[in-house]
Amino acid sequence: MMKTVSAIEAMANASEAFAEPQDGYARIGDLAKTFGVSLRTLRFYEDKGLLCPRRDGSARLYSQRESARLRLILLGRQVGFSLREIKQMLDLYDPSGSNAKQLKVTLEKSEKQLARLQKQRAAITEAIMQLETVADMVRDRLSQRTVSAQAS
Repeated sequence: MMKTVSAIEAMANASEAFAEPQDGYARIGDLAKTFGVSLRTLRFYEDKGLLCPRRDGSARLYSQRESARLRLILLGRQVGFSLREIKQMLDLYDPSGSNAKQLKVTLEKSEKQLARLQKQRAAITEAIMQLETVADMVRDRLSQRTVSAQAS
């Protein structure tokens, strides 16, 4: 079962997430099962340059670093980032640097996405209120017609 980590924690701890592998490699099937994604999804992320597994013949082997990248990709998708945005943020990682640029870009993109989500939430809240009003009106009319039909 996959341990749930908040998007905030994962993004804030991106430097630690990209540590070099400590306990070997995972095969594509194991990684897919661990993260609840399909093999096709992992291959797609590889085609898009988001993941770069090691090859042993035709077998794809994923390091702890690639596993961490996948975790960040999935969290980024969960909060609404496009794959392009996720790739831009991941590609800024520098194992020997302070990663200040990566963190700054991640913060900027996160704030923009947060504003978009808040606008969507406001629109959804408004739509729910309108739909509840309409449903109440329809219930009242239906009730009135049912009472009228029974009285006749």
